[in-house]
Amino acid sequence: MRGKMLKLGFIGAGTVGTALAVLLCSKGYQVVGVSSRSRDSAENLAKAVDGCRVLKNNQEVADTADFVFITTPDGAIAGVASQVKWRNRQSAVHCSGADSTDILEPARESGALVGSFHPLQTFAGVKQAIENIPGSTFAVEAGEPLRSTLKDMATALSCHAIELQASDKVAYHAAAVFACNYLVTLVKLSTDLWQTFSIPPDQATRALLPLISGTLHNIDTIGIPQCLTGPIARGDTGTIKKHLEALREKAPALLSPYKELGLQTVPIALAKGRINRQQASALEAILKQAD
Repeated sequence: MRGKMLKLGFIGAGTVGTALAVLLCSKGYQVVGVSSRSRDSAENLAKAVDGCRVLKNNQEVADTADFVFITTPDGAIAGVASQVKWRNRQSAVHCSGADSTDILEPARESGALVGSFHPLQTFAGVKQAIENIPGSTFAVEAGEPLRSTLKDMATALSCHAIELQASDKVAYHAAAVFACNYLVTLVKLSTDLWQTFSIPPDQATRALLPLISGTLHNIDTIGIPQCLTGPIARGDTGTIKKHLEALREKAPALLSPYKELGLQTVPIALAKGRINRQQASALEAILKQAD
């Protein structure tokens, strides 16, 4: 059984599970049941999805649905997989970014089809998740025929799909941390520096957001490395030295991350073609100097 004829169930009613249930239902998929450690979360999901019932436990979800999404916290997935009695050819799919389908081995051994369906997106809450998923990419790990079913789901959600192997998952997730979580950290470091000249964090964030948005736009439209701007992109050693002097005086804790990020940026500047190898070496020498 494939596609929208499947009866979908959700074990776990957190942000990702609720958003997926709502969006898949809106695209014609039948979501028949949900269970969760939190009764309130399960009821909220069921209220948002036509035809979905709150079921007493995880086994009832597996007994009712052909296709079960395990959308619990990552640390609980393996326990769910081992506790549920799975049917032959039933589908068991988790939505962890870092874990492979290996944690679903008990389901596989029972004859179920196992897969991973991870949305490459940031979810601050259910509303934001529902808004952000369309246009995103799903990382799919599964054998056929489940792989095609999951890719069809991604397409139905107006998303893209990439295929991963089990050995790819941790590196894939680490990449997402760099692009998403550490972007938050970089903005926090920037706003901290603005406080050295008495601009509060909320005002600093508002001022920096257009710059961040412009950078993202350039990444999207021009691409890396051509979108790189700034002193390293143009080989401006004088400005880099001034930055380091200011950081030593005003924010010494930021010296190390500034230098490391600068060293990682030099090869991008070289690839852009605005600086030569000699200029790159000069930049690297300055950034490698001891504090």
